[in-house]
Amino acid sequence: MMTDDLKRQAAEAALEFVEDGMNLGLGTGSTASWFVKLLGEKVRAGMNVVGVPTSEATAKLAQDEGIALTSLDEIDRLDLTVDGADEIGPELALIKGGGGALLREKIVASASARMLVIADAGKHVEHLGAFPLPIEVVRFGKKASERAIEELISRLGLSAELAWRTRGGELFATDEGHVIIDASFGLIPDPEALARGLSEIPGVVEHGLFLNLAETALIATPEGVKRLTRA
Repeated sequence: MMTDDLKRQAAEAALEFVEDGMNLGLGTGSTASWFVKLLGEKVRAGMNVVGVPTSEATAKLAQDEGIALTSLDEIDRLDLTVDGADEIGPELALIKGGGGALLREKIVASASARMLVIADAGKHVEHLGAFPLPIEVVRFGKKASERAIEELISRLGLSAELAWRTRGGELFATDEGHVIIDASFGLIPDPEALARGLSEIPGVVEHGLFLNLAETALIATPEGVKRLTRA
């Protein structure tokens, strides 16, 4: 079965969690895009929901699908966020940010009563770290931030290859105008310690470790959609 088919299956399964009248966080990425498209079909059939998009790309897609949008300045709480992930590890610890929307994704997920993750089976891993960890930093003093990240990695007894994310030969810019360092660890034995350390670096806006946020994950496999729940 093609990966895109599995992504669609996971997105379809997520619709079962959506109820009429909900305020929804709308994720970013290829799997989340399937959810937005399928949600659009429900909306055109009469379902009433309001979405808060996690990126400009998701906002445009949702508008094209006819989904009403709002912001966290207009409402103070979301019922459910549906988003994808680059890796799903034990206890639904996640690496996110491959699409560059990690800051808005974490804000939206944190403002939600529940976070539901949808993914194909290839994203479910025993240990986080094979996918490079995105670290969003402000442009001012970005080399100082990089040095601080290197010092943290050494202090934690880890090793990682750091690379500035680029697009078209230029530094990739997030929707908030920040830049991203992708850190290739291979294995992250203690995600909590790394997350704490990164959050203490002044130039780091956010990192792609999403811990204790996802409540449920829907993993699409060739044998069907598997449901995982955080203990």
